[in-house]
Amino acid sequence: MNFLYPSFLFGLLAVSVPIAIHLFNFRRTRRVFFTNVALLRTVQTETKSFRRLKHWLILAARCLFLACLVLAFAQPFLPSKSKLGLSRQGVTSLYVDNSYSMQNERNEKRYLDIATGKLDELLTLFRNATSLQLLTNDFSAAEQQAGTAESVRDRITAIRFAHTPRTLETVYRRQRNLLASLNPGGRNQLFWFSDFQKSTVGDLSRLKIDTTDRLFIVPLDAEPTKNVYVDSVWLSTPFIREMQNNSLNVKLTNGGRENVKNLPIRLYLDDTQTSTASASLPPGGSTTVSLNFNVTSKGYHRGRVVFEDFPITFDNEYFFVIEASPAVRVLHLYEQKAATDYVNAVYSDDSLFVRRSFSAQNFDVGQLRETDLVVLEGVSQVSGTLRSELERFVRQGGSLTIVPPSAPDAASYGPFLSSLGITGLQTAGLQSSDPTLLPIAEPDRRSPFFRDVFQQSYQSEPLNLPSAAPVWRWNAGDRLLTLRDGSPLLTQSRVGNGGNVYMLANPLSSTYGNLAEHALFVPVMYKMAALSVRAQRTAYSFEEGLLTVPITNPAERAVYKLKRNKLEIIPIQRVVGNQLLLEMPKSNELAAGQEVEAGYYELQNSAGKTERLLAFNHSHQESAMDFYSADELRRAFANQPNVEVFDSIQDGDFVQVLEQENVGRSLWKYFLLAALAFLLIEVGLVRFMKG
Repeated sequence: MNFLYPSFLFGLLAVSVPIAIHLFNFRRTRRVFFTNVALLRTVQTETKSFRRLKHWLILAARCLFLACLVLAFAQPFLPSKSKLGLSRQGVTSLYVDNSYSMQNERNEKRYLDIATGKLDELLTLFRNATSLQLLTNDFSAAEQQAGTAESVRDRITAIRFAHTPRTLETVYRRQRNLLASLNPGGRNQLFWFSDFQKSTVGDLSRLKIDTTDRLFIVPLDAEPTKNVYVDSVWLSTPFIREMQNNSLNVKLTNGGRENVKNLPIRLYLDDTQTSTASASLPPGGSTTVSLNFNVTSKGYHRGRVVFEDFPITFDNEYFFVIEASPAVRVLHLYEQKAATDYVNAVYSDDSLFVRRSFSAQNFDVGQLRETDLVVLEGVSQVSGTLRSELERFVRQGGSLTIVPPSAPDAASYGPFLSSLGITGLQTAGLQSSDPTLLPIAEPDRRSPFFRDVFQQSYQSEPLNLPSAAPVWRWNAGDRLLTLRDGSPLLTQSRVGNGGNVYMLANPLSSTYGNLAEHALFVPVMYKMAALSVRAQRTAYSFEEGLLTVPITNPAERAVYKLKRNKLEIIPIQRVVGNQLLLEMPKSNELAAGQEVEAGYYELQNSAGKTERLLAFNHSHQESAMDFYSADELRRAFANQPNVEVFDSIQDGDFVQVLEQENVGRSLWKYFLLAALAFLLIEVGLVRFMKG
């Protein structure tokens, strides 16, 4: 038998008090005067031996009463079968998983409520402990301090769902930090209450528990029910225009093990429902639905995809932002132009395009930062600053269309194009006064470049195509247009971070063909301009390590912030070209009272001007309903004897089993009852033992 509080055993010295009273009779006789013997009452006589026996029995009852009372306060217990056991005198760290997956239900009761209920029962084993720590996924400052069972019980009632999942390795590291500061050399114990979701707990094989700690894993035995979430949202076209039919693609995934049939999907734009669809998903499967919509104005529009899926509801809404009719910025650089300015004629008739035209020898290279497409027409040589800036422009995601002069300089263009991955350049050696025109072959209408160029009703009809006389040849890129002899007329080469280089084989002058005057020229130039606009990023995730946001003409020392209602966040940031790189802070890195929520955020510069509107959602890591079972957890920690895994928190006698196996059988109640029994025996001896 061991004692939880052995210091109380010093109270056994109190047994000497009744012993002293009984051994030394301190009572003194009194003389009583009376005048009438009639007043005397009959006194029952008793023998000396009987009186001595009575005194010894009373002495024994009093001593046993005091001894049992002291032992009850010392809390004796029988040691557990486990050699490690559970120390209620060490530091106890309690982790409760309050991630969104704990919204799952069993018998109409949420997993988080079940876990906190069992934790409240567990605190009865530590009622007198003063070194308890309660840890959740919030990782707040209050969790760094140890407290009593009552203070922890008060904090349990304030636990709310947190949007940041934590790996078990991160949780254990945080627990160890507190244990090392409070009780570095003592026996400590840790408790984990969680559904142990496979997508969030991390790699269990890398998790090593210190041998001085005892870890108790309490799984919730979660069931993989159905749960639908939005995987991604994207537009069918690189950009959308107002007053036209547009299409939004929504990829849905079923993270559970149950079929989902005919789930209604609703699309909201600017808080107005604009489209609906339905989706059916097998267990673990995905599907994509298309939602048609149109907008009536330019600029940013706030969108939401909404559906109803229970019991997991945190991922039933997905936020995104679309920009209608973004301006396509075209920079026309020329040296030799055709008699008719065909480039200006194409891009000046549509308000979608913002065109600027300069001589290639006299323009500010800084304007490339505000350009999507550069049309380089009739420039005989590309060298010096022009070459280096165009290379940088393309590698950073810009698009370049090269229209050759009548006599291109291969010695200048060869190295420039080779740096962009276009090799094998050869001049055709044609005389400008007598070029040979060759017919153009019919384009591949299945090519993504020509998608939506030809009407559906004319997909199979032959085309009346122009002719052209190439002034150079090359052997790189995807061929969009070719001559009938197989040589390229127009190619597309992808370079760097989304950049494109379009090579045309002939000048636009009518001497070298009638392509610029043909009906095919306008859609081809429109398509090159449209593809120069980077596909819109409709939404971002808080859990992304590094965000890349395109911005227009960034200032050198500008500081950007994200603003949503009263919340303002200034992330770690840097500007690379026209890209703003942001490192989103974690929840524990925010100031007190701040919390990031899914929704719309304004990206503002130092002057308070809104540069862009961004939509943020939480990661769908927790949407996958796949959990570790108790047996899987035992196999994962099989080589660590200081880790104990319970079958399920659902067991009604969870706390009793824990106490018997790891604390032992507590005996203080029995000693308290024995103390009361000896007290009653003493009263009975004094009152009824006469004779």
